Amino acid sequence: MHHLASALQKLSPSCGPVRLVAVDGHAGSGKTTFAGRLADALGGAPVLHLDDIASHEELFGWTGRLLTQVIEPLGRGATAHYSPYDWRARRFGPSRPLPPAPVVLVEGVGAGRRALRPHLARLLWMELPHEQSWTRGRARDGAEQRDFWARWVEEEREHFAADPSRSCADLLVTQSQQGYEVLPGPAKPLGPDQDVTHRDGPSAVC
Repeated sequence: MHHLASALQKLSPSCGPVRLVAVDGHAGSGKTTFAGRLADALGGAPVLHLDDIASHEELFGWTGRLLTQVIEPLGRGATAHYSPYDWRARRFGPSRPLPPAPVVLVEGVGAGRRALRPHLARLLWMELPHEQSWTRGRARDGAEQRDFWARWVEEEREHFAADPSRSCADLLVTQSQQGYEVLPGPAKPLGPDQDVTHRDGPSAVC
């Protein structure tokens, strides 16, 4: 993980002074956990969770809100302010700051969408099939979220059919009992002398 963090820190800024790194993948694929570990390896990098930007009414229709509240201020080198959505109260809460740190992570389904890719330094995709991801997500959220998941699965299918992320990913992230493995993605084919495979085992080195 520290190897990956070091590589990200060396990238050129992509959104004002910020290296904006997206972690995308199907719901239940492990994006939040991976982004948290990567943020720790980056020395406490800020993480924007797209669950805070989306809402019941706009599961995927939040592009304008993200661009206005987050991308535009960071692009000016200013602190962004966004209002996290409360999924139980079904309303947006008090404003929360997001500073223009050297690396900022954006994690969530759709983080690599077409409208955001011009602002990204890297797009990472959690490599877990959708059915396996959704099974994990349903198990995590329990029976009370069954109706929500039925709607979510349909809308996620529609989103990725119209605006796929995996084909544009710079890196693919797979998880095992030993940790994470990071491989080149479809957007970054390897040259004959390149090796960007990183493994995160018990020693937390990838």
